[in-house]
Amino acid sequence: MLRLTPIILAIVYGLVMYRISLWRTHRELDAKSTELADPILKSLTDRLARALDLRRIPVYIYEIDPINGLAAPDGRIFITRGFYRKFQHGEVTGDEMASVIAHEMGHVALGHSRRRMVDFSGQNALRTVLMIVLGRYVPIIGPWIANMLTSLLAARLSRGDEFEADEYAAALLTKAGIGIAPQKSLFTKLDALTQARSGMAPAWLMSHPKTEDRIAALEKLETRWESHPT
Repeated sequence: MLRLTPIILAIVYGLVMYRISLWRTHRELDAKSTELADPILKSLTDRLARALDLRRIPVYIYEIDPINGLAAPDGRIFITRGFYRKFQHGEVTGDEMASVIAHEMGHVALGHSRRRMVDFSGQNALRTVLMIVLGRYVPIIGPWIANMLTSLLAARLSRGDEFEADEYAAALLTKAGIGIAPQKSLFTKLDALTQARSGMAPAWLMSHPKTEDRIAALEKLETRWESHPT
């Protein structure tokens, strides 16, 4: 039992820290967001809602500059002010913004927020085990190796979530009559919009898949749907 104590503590610590992180995120979002009132985007979100037999989709503007979209575990979807500004300036179309909203809805519908809580706790337990084991054989760099391995696992799981949310969004956009084209065109713009430097880090360390991989996955979906229409 004593041998399992560090692992149990790591799991409990992971759960507590994740809950604290969620609480801080909710408080930040509540304090710095207002509901989206743009008539063009509202008409598009209404199309998404009808495709899902929902009354409405709660979309909010999060008052920060970085280009991003996020989904709260309670089902609210957030578009950052910086992202919305790109739409206002004509750098992003309404259909492309709808693809972001559909992607974030995918994270909600597929339960990624809840799954990340389990993943985060498991990664803390794994990190603890690795540090104990590796620390015996490579005391100096053991903790560094443990952190690296768990970071690789976290990045891989995150990329998997992104691909799943992309597929959900593609299906929803197709059902709503918007189609996948805006989703793909936005991906081609993302690096420039976010001033990303994808060459600075290996793809397997990134929390999001590479742009070309996401587009390729969507094109594979299109081919599959065309071959097996429902």
